[in-house]
Amino acid sequence: MTPNQSGSRKSPWWMAGAATAFVLAKLKALLPLFKVGTLGGAVVTMAFSVWTYTLIAPLEVAVGLVLLLLIHELGHAWAARVKGLPTTAPVFIPFLGAIINMRRHPRDAATEAYIAMGGPLVGSAGAAAAWWIGLQWKSPLFIAMAYIGCLLNLFNLLPIRPLDGGRIVIAVSRWLWGLGLLAGLGLILYTRSFLLLLLWALFAYELYRKLRIRRGKGKLFTTSASYEIPIKQLEAEGVELPGLQHRQPLDFSTFSELDGKQRVIVIWEKMGLRGRLTLPRQGLIRRARLSHVDYRSREYGRFLVLRCTVEYEPYENDAYYDVPFRSRLAFGAVYAGLAAFLVWMLLLLNRLTETLPPKG
Repeated sequence: MTPNQSGSRKSPWWMAGAATAFVLAKLKALLPLFKVGTLGGAVVTMAFSVWTYTLIAPLEVAVGLVLLLLIHELGHAWAARVKGLPTTAPVFIPFLGAIINMRRHPRDAATEAYIAMGGPLVGSAGAAAAWWIGLQWKSPLFIAMAYIGCLLNLFNLLPIRPLDGGRIVIAVSRWLWGLGLLAGLGLILYTRSFLLLLLWALFAYELYRKLRIRRGKGKLFTTSASYEIPIKQLEAEGVELPGLQHRQPLDFSTFSELDGKQRVIVIWEKMGLRGRLTLPRQGLIRRARLSHVDYRSREYGRFLVLRCTVEYEPYENDAYYDVPFRSRLAFGAVYAGLAAFLVWMLLLLNRLTETLPPKG
């Protein structure tokens, strides 16, 4: 039964554009999950992104930006595989960045933080490599790419979800999300970025919703699905068909699968209904009910259509955030150390660009 569920010195403007593109790349909650998981898909989307970026920047800058994004995402993929969580190949989206998908979600905050940390760590190593090459070759291009890489990875360490920093600090202290709200607001006032404002607003709403749930004032959400049962089958069993106005509570069972999705089975034994639906988020099921009855004729028979609604309260498992004290210290030290390193690199690169000869 199938449910139907409803090249010169770097330009400040270029740096701002690159940072904005990276913000968009991290708006994963707003983007549909791409199913491209092959190397060919990654190569095609990489090439298309490079071509798109050449519309606003030199080819070498476009290639460098895509490679920086690739290195960052490969850091996440490497960390995920260390933790035994398979991923897809990265998918590149022009002016949005790149994303990878995990086929299974982390089961605790420490694992989530570890995977989130992989991107900025490897991405920062890539920026440092560009800096070293720039020094050896006296290349303004590589110095500029090192600057962009440091800027993007530092920005991504902001403790705001869905940025990586917001996922790292959950293994240190969720109180750092409050610091992220303040830092994000200051950055919005400084940059006047609408995209950053949108990201900040979504994060603020998420924190508000979590607070309401914690205080026991969570709003009930609903999700529905319709199921078709052959009338011929019911008549053969002598089952009395329900009227169009018939409503009643239904039995249900629920479970979570390895992909982290919570499934609900709605049950009406008399009609032989065992319908399956998926909750948009983990929740505490309050009740399941029959919300609509209809009859539908098709060329291969008549069907009873039952629309079932599940009411639930979003649930957050606090045990998810239980991280050993030593692990908290380790994540905090790496997080703070990486941020300090990137700040130092940006200051160093600023001074270095003043000593390099102009191109051409």
